[in-house]
Amino acid sequence: MSKVITISREFGSGGREIGFRLAKKLGIPFYDKEVISMASEDSNISEEFFHANDEVVERAKRGQNDYATVDPFSPVYEIPVSDQLFVIQSKVIKRLTQQGPCVIIGRCSDIVAEDPFQVFICASLKKRVERLLSLEQEEGISPKKMEAHIRSIDSKRRDYYQYYTGNEWGKPKNYHLCLNSGKLGIEACITVIAASVSFTE
Repeated sequence: MSKVITISREFGSGGREIGFRLAKKLGIPFYDKEVISMASEDSNISEEFFHANDEVVERAKRGQNDYATVDPFSPVYEIPVSDQLFVIQSKVIKRLTQQGPCVIIGRCSDIVAEDPFQVFICASLKKRVERLLSLEQEEGISPKKMEAHIRSIDSKRRDYYQYYTGNEWGKPKNYHLCLNSGKLGIEACITVIAASVSFTE
């Protein structure tokens, strides 16, 4: 198998777990937050800074502090922080995909990577609330509060993806495979993706 598999996902749909277990099943590397660690090493920008600005779009100029002055970018051009971080992460993603088969989660990797097998994982809001509440370590988080959190994260992901790719996030025609983990279950999604990748070889 020579395919790079990219997984975009709705928040709480289990996309990261699916990607992690899929990579283990196929015996190939898995990358999610690891991309941030590598981008941090390449750019000498702290991981905390990357995490604080992860999948955030800086649309318009506000103040001087909204723009980074990090090499290799010149402050003369006042490039937004989000644009600079996107470029740095994209270089890491391209490098990883050139090294061989792997699974990459989010960060517009389905567009950044060269000819990947693109997967989108979704689930109903109800299923995602239930899943996240079952995984939540802290008590006292209401379903309503979790629902609001899910909507907020999805909105940020959608804006980020559409801003940097020009494609519509989650639209079936933009992916090779779209799966509803709430209906199929995590294990079935892994099986279907693995079989689909083998079939396309």
